[in-house]
Amino acid sequence: MEKLVLIVHSISALAIIALILVQQGKGAAAGASFGSGASQTVFGSDGGGSFFTRATAIFATIFFVLSIVLAVMAKNHSKIAVQGIPVPPSATAPAAAPVDVPAATQNQAAPAASDVPVTTPEQGK
Repeated sequence: MEKLVLIVHSISALAIIALILVQQGKGAAAGASFGSGASQTVFGSDGGGSFFTRATAIFATIFFVLSIVLAVMAKNHSKIAVQGIPVPPSATAPAAAPVDVPAATQNQAAPAASDVPVTTPEQGK
């Protein structure tokens, strides 16, 4: 469904671009008084202004409606993704600052395994 909306959205955007480029500006009517008005006879004496203006308005409406639909779809998709996957606490908590170890303890060797006393559960009572 989302791909279909994206395709129609892209087509409407391209149609808007094409329709705007085909339209004549407001200053183009001044050229008719100097003999270049014959080029407007393809779309009638008024030119194609009303047809292109109406088609542009229709495609612009479609474009804006589809933009809102895509925004709602993206919002719903992100809500599902956040609710479905738990965020680990380490990703949200800031990293712990490194602890400074005094220089005197850095040079000491770790005790050997034979030096560590072993206690059994019976001895701990």
